[in-house]
Amino acid sequence: MAGTGKLLYVIVCAAAPARQAGRLVALAQDEGWTVQVVATPSALRFVDVPALEAQTGRPVRSRYRDPSEPKPPRADAIVVAPATYNTVNKFASGIADTYALGVLAEAVGLGIPVVMLPCVNDALASRAPFRRAVDSLRAEGVRVIFGPGELEPHPSNSGPSLIDTYPWHLTLRSLSS
Repeated sequence: MAGTGKLLYVIVCAAAPARQAGRLVALAQDEGWTVQVVATPSALRFVDVPALEAQTGRPVRSRYRDPSEPKPPRADAIVVAPATYNTVNKFASGIADTYALGVLAEAVGLGIPVVMLPCVNDALASRAPFRRAVDSLRAEGVRVIFGPGELEPHPSNSGPSLIDTYPWHLTLRSLSS
């Protein structure tokens, strides 16, 4: 559960691989990270919240805290995986209409390393708004693992087949490079 003091926020979006987010948590813990899972509101339907809370020893966060609740500690790094088309585009546009996007919007300004592993199909990946969003995020220092030689878009309607093959390990490798 607890690592060496380095805190990694794992932001999970609503895509098929989110069902296996515990794999990324385990990989990060093996590398000494303490992990805080943040789920987008839609991702709560995809993840096993009790299992992730047991695995991390921390509550899965998906909403802004109430004023009476303590402020959570700042992340040392953030991984967004799977990152959906919606989240990539909103993040690049500075939209912070969910807790997860608020964390991301602030992270860039604070200099917190952010790695994104998109999970988008070829139709969405071909759209100009997505390509601009990826370029914009990269220009701000966000490591987006997407494109030739990294992670290719998947064919439309193939999301469920990604559950067992999603390359979670690429995120942590990008944090250390």
